[in-house]
Amino acid sequence: MTKSLDPRNVTWMALSMALVMLPHVERLPLWISLLAVLVVGWRLYVAWQGMSLPKKWLLLLLVAAASAGIYLSFGTLFGRDSGVALLVVMLTLKLLEMASLRDAMIVIFLSYFGILTEFLYSQTIPTALLMLVGVWVVTATMIGLQWRGGAIRYQDSLRLSLQMLAQATPLMLVLFLLFPRVQGPLWGLPRDAYAGITGLSDSMSPGTLSQLTLSDAVAFRVQFQGAMPKPTQLYWRGPVLWYFDGMSWHMGISFESGAPSYSPGAEAFSYTVTLEPHDKRWLFALDLPAKLAPNSRFTNDFQMLSITPVRQRMRYEMTSHTSYRLGYEGLTSFERRRALQLPEGYNWRARALAQNMRRAARDETDMVDRVLGMFRTQQFFYTLTPPLLGEHPIDEFLFTTRSGFCEHYASAFVFLMRAAGIPARVVTGYQGGELNPVGNYMIVRQSEAHAWAEVWLEDKGWLRVDPTAAVSPLRVESGIAAAIPATDPLPLLIRGDIEWLRQLRFTWDSLANTWNQWVLGYNPERQFWLLSRVGLDRATWQTLATILVATTTLITLMFAFAMLRRLSRRTRDPVAKAYRKFCRKLARRGAPRAPSEGPADYAVRAAAQLPHAAAAIKAISERYIKLRYGRPRGGESVRELKRLVAELKV
Repeated sequence: MTKSLDPRNVTWMALSMALVMLPHVERLPLWISLLAVLVVGWRLYVAWQGMSLPKKWLLLLLVAAASAGIYLSFGTLFGRDSGVALLVVMLTLKLLEMASLRDAMIVIFLSYFGILTEFLYSQTIPTALLMLVGVWVVTATMIGLQWRGGAIRYQDSLRLSLQMLAQATPLMLVLFLLFPRVQGPLWGLPRDAYAGITGLSDSMSPGTLSQLTLSDAVAFRVQFQGAMPKPTQLYWRGPVLWYFDGMSWHMGISFESGAPSYSPGAEAFSYTVTLEPHDKRWLFALDLPAKLAPNSRFTNDFQMLSITPVRQRMRYEMTSHTSYRLGYEGLTSFERRRALQLPEGYNWRARALAQNMRRAARDETDMVDRVLGMFRTQQFFYTLTPPLLGEHPIDEFLFTTRSGFCEHYASAFVFLMRAAGIPARVVTGYQGGELNPVGNYMIVRQSEAHAWAEVWLEDKGWLRVDPTAAVSPLRVESGIAAAIPATDPLPLLIRGDIEWLRQLRFTWDSLANTWNQWVLGYNPERQFWLLSRVGLDRATWQTLATILVATTTLITLMFAFAMLRRLSRRTRDPVAKAYRKFCRKLARRGAPRAPSEGPADYAVRAAAQLPHAAAAIKAISERYIKLRYGRPRGGESVRELKRLVAELKV
């Protein structure tokens, strides 16, 4: 390929590359974005001014400097973020040595690869649409580079690109639906690909959950089969925290086992959870889960843990009992020590308060009621923006600030129980959810993150106690937006004060959920379900491969048939018919047209061989080229062509 690049080619290359890389700008260091703008502007200036490209030594210096800058910015040259940054830098620098069609095609292929890298960050519908536009423009750029009929108009290259993508769509759908699916990704992503994922952690300190509440990201969606629980029953169990170091609560060691024994109540709920990736192992279920999700294990405190970290969207069916008795057989000595552990030298005023209240209480149940009554009747406030706490956070919260979020109340309650000799632990997860009437499913967002307590009472076992409900009953009954003061920061969509915006959000989420279930979540189970609906419920991968080959062959033959019909119509075209007559006349005089010879080249050669008819040959060829490759001129132009051919004397 020796075709040189004109300024229009270079401009199109810069435009397509910018469209592909633009979504990465917010994730890249500022200096990389500035470098890309400078390099693109430099290359456009060189192209339009007819200047020479930079020397190789300067390009090598820029590559070395940029690579060093990426290493200093990210601490590595490997991984998702640093790899994308390196791709952006190398793609822009490639423009500075792009002198031939071969170089331009390399940039085209790198641009296609750059489109794929955007899906490492987001796989939403807007991302897919934006990347589809990127493919459209890059393909149009490639058409312009490969065009041999002179300069092609940009609208024509875009139209041809759109036609090519439309023709590829049926094959794409067949490959998507029938290509044998494998469980999980084909390759592992770098560890930093999961950076920035929001969700619960294995520890809790003052401010942890209140910061999570500021996110309106979806944690999971739930589709109930039949009746739905009451809002006060919507406790989605997650990490259970046992150990307190004076400032923070931690899970400690998780003891995985078979399903712990418990006595369920009469009421059970069946539902399907679609869990968003959070890069941790815990799975969420309505408290208390009656069965395990696939590829998961129970711990002895009823956490449900996946065998591997949840790094892709996961769908599982569950059954739960909201009424139950758990651990009423008794505690082992190890469990009792874990449930009473407190660090020495911290929060001595809270210890004294717990001991005084325990002496005044009739029994353990009365002790629980007294602490809840204290939260309920005294001046305690529920807020997202509590004051910062110091070295003794429980003391400062109970006796000084008296303002906090759910983690403050759960932490203080469990501390008081343990200081009074009552086994207790902190449970984190989510409370509540928002029903989407468009899709008839429940959305549980990160803003519903919650912490509550479990206490162990003799002959009753582990009982759920939510001290936040004593301070702010609206939090449990009506959700976070109803409980938080209007002055506290919350995302606009969570408050839902604007009805039309709320309905728009529901509609969009329902569309996104369908996209997640049937496109991003099209796994082997979904494929099997779809094939079983058309009578292929026992299809093996060999059967799928056979059907795939047969279907793609059929589609290819259909397109070939359509193109042949179009070609046959062209053979009946009066313009083509007149030109074939012209070629036959010249061939009889010793100037036949070669199969690979275009009309312009043929006219030049034939005129040289037949100089006495050169003017007529040139006129006929020019008129044919205009009619065939230019804008149609109407019947008069065709008749004129026929007349010239008929009058040709060779």
